[in-house]
Amino acid sequence: MTWKQAVRSVLFIVIFLYLLMTVTYIIRTNGDVKDRFTGFYAEPENTIDMVMIGSSPVYPYYAAPMLWGEYGIASYPISTNLQRPVAAPYLAEEVRKTQEPRLYVFEMRMYTARDTDLTNNMAYTRGVTDNMKYSWNRIRTVNAMVDDVSERYTYYFDIFKYHSNWKTMVLPEQIACFRYEKPDSRKGYVMTDEVGPCEAVDTSSITEKEPIPEFQEKCLYDLLDYLKEEELPALFILSPTVMEEEKQRMYNYMEDIIGSYGYEFLNLNDYYEEIGMDFATDFSDYGGHANALGAEKCTAFLGRYIMENYELPDRRGSEGYEDWDASYEQWRKELEVARGVIARRIAEGDFAEIMKEE
Repeated sequence: MTWKQAVRSVLFIVIFLYLLMTVTYIIRTNGDVKDRFTGFYAEPENTIDMVMIGSSPVYPYYAAPMLWGEYGIASYPISTNLQRPVAAPYLAEEVRKTQEPRLYVFEMRMYTARDTDLTNNMAYTRGVTDNMKYSWNRIRTVNAMVDDVSERYTYYFDIFKYHSNWKTMVLPEQIACFRYEKPDSRKGYVMTDEVGPCEAVDTSSITEKEPIPEFQEKCLYDLLDYLKEEELPALFILSPTVMEEEKQRMYNYMEDIIGSYGYEFLNLNDYYEEIGMDFATDFSDYGGHANALGAEKCTAFLGRYIMENYELPDRRGSEGYEDWDASYEQWRKELEVARGVIARRIAEGDFAEIMKEE
């Protein structure tokens, strides 16, 4: 082979891989998770001061537009449904490619789950891997999350899963994802006006400890080791939910581990009164996730707590953050509409029919 033939071969491979990557980005299934990740990748470099990593309690509980408009915190959720804890350090590493957050917040609900329950559904893995840009870190994430080596190629090249979506390539909102970067006006937040009333369970008197599942404990130590080694500031939280005695013992166990590394564990279930949480009105699915009313309260509490305990700058009025102001105004308008819908649902007894998830 001559050097010209070698160059042509290399160019062909490079162009082919680029086109494959671009097509894959476009035809990945659209939805809230894709919007969240493409929105994150679209944020200008070094403009995000706080990221929140974790499962589905993250994006409906904490409204990034509100954190901006009322506290000046530029934050973004890196969240997927039933996100497996093993993904956390890799997502933190993904964030650091373009951002230098002053605080990493990790939601801990999934650390009480058995990993065998999470690996039974590949969606809990693909929610992470299929929403990352192609990179060496993505390969490492796939390797960490997929035990079956023979199946990893379908994760490396996720076009195998999404090839049937080729018709979506003509949709403008999909074409806009050709670089997997598309601004999200809601900054990753998902508002819901569903109502699922429930009753609070007080587990504050439970001080006993119970080990979390062995694999999740390993994941927690791996994450803490990573944070310490990289000297990254972090806060670990548990969002309001209908508590269970067994899980409270597990959270006590996690708190000790987290504390031994010098980090703080903030259980918002210890602060219902301060938050103003109303279990009859503030949940969308009977204690699993907050609706718009609950999100406003949880966001306010977390925003105040962070401003009082961590050194994050107030970016309001800074050049380059004009879209955040627009996002805040959009959130305010949508919140007022949601208030009315929630009030009507409560008055009519129009409650959610969905099942509670982790």
